[in-house]
Amino acid sequence: MPYTVPKLTDYSAAALEKAAGECIAACAGEAAEVHSDAELKAFRDRWMARKNGILTQINDLWLKGAPKEAKREAGIRVNELKARITELVESAHIGGGNSDSLAADRVDITLPGVKRPIGAEHPVIKTMHEIVGVFQKLGYSVAEGPVVETDYYNFEALNFPPNHPARDTQDTLFIAGQQSKPQRERLLLRTHTSPVQIRTMEKMRPPLRIVIPGTVHRNDPPDASHSPMFHQIEGLAVDTNITFGDLKGTLDHAMKALFGSSVKTHFRPSFFPFTEPSAELYVTCFICGGSGKRGADPCRPCKQTGWIEVLGCGMVDPNVFEFVKDNGYDPRKVSGFAFGMGVDRLALLKYGVDDIQLFFQGDVRFLQQFG
Repeated sequence: MPYTVPKLTDYSAAALEKAAGECIAACAGEAAEVHSDAELKAFRDRWMARKNGILTQINDLWLKGAPKEAKREAGIRVNELKARITELVESAHIGGGNSDSLAADRVDITLPGVKRPIGAEHPVIKTMHEIVGVFQKLGYSVAEGPVVETDYYNFEALNFPPNHPARDTQDTLFIAGQQSKPQRERLLLRTHTSPVQIRTMEKMRPPLRIVIPGTVHRNDPPDASHSPMFHQIEGLAVDTNITFGDLKGTLDHAMKALFGSSVKTHFRPSFFPFTEPSAELYVTCFICGGSGKRGADPCRPCKQTGWIEVLGCGMVDPNVFEFVKDNGYDPRKVSGFAFGMGVDRLALLKYGVDDIQLFFQGDVRFLQQFG
């Protein structure tokens, strides 16, 4: 006779144990009588169907019908029973119960395979690719170089002579055991991607247009806005008769491509050893639209000024060209401009994140929202 779920009146541990045992025995017995696909489907539906399956009936009759003082014990027993019945039903196959027949080893090759979930770009890398893409469309090539650099390429060839005070602002991380070497040969972790400019000019003659993405390192203690490792993108254009107007036009176009056509740009004088004249580029705040306010509240990203500093730039100092003069970069014949920006800072602004450390902690819960 087919098994039916009895209504319990006794909720003692012994009574629950007996009822559960009878249920499991009935399920195992029915599993042994399965001999066709139709019988297998009917068996699974009878025990596992959501609306009127036996497990659903057990939940309604045994657990919901239990008196208040017995609900805890009944809940434990019902959960154990559900797990055991589910195991028996899922392991059932044509030919009966737990036999070792060949039918038990069948594989349905029409079922889709198990795929590993595909990840998404990290928000910093995604921002970097977007910036590089803008300049590639302007005809720039991508250049790369080593992270471990020499003093010559990181400083001297970029117009940072020995003992120049601007070296102190770089907070350089030096490789240990370099004291016996000449200063220009000492190794360090590059503090900017600018060394790639010199390395590229040594290999390629002008005209030249490159964009340089990569990681850089500085001795900054980690906090909400600083990290000892971060990302930069620099650009270099060298040709005859390049002017500051070319620099402004290029960067104005790039900022509009990145932040929207309504963005305005503003250049303020600054100082960098490898450019002269030098400037810092500001764009109208793309969060508050340049008003300095977000509704009735002040706009924090632009500090209520309506402007956000994006990058440093300038015309390449003739002293830099002197280091690669023999490869066609005679400062009397060519000119150029350079610019550099921090990718992590732009990603902070773009995604409204207030702590740069979140980008480097590898917390999947945080990163999933940018996928």
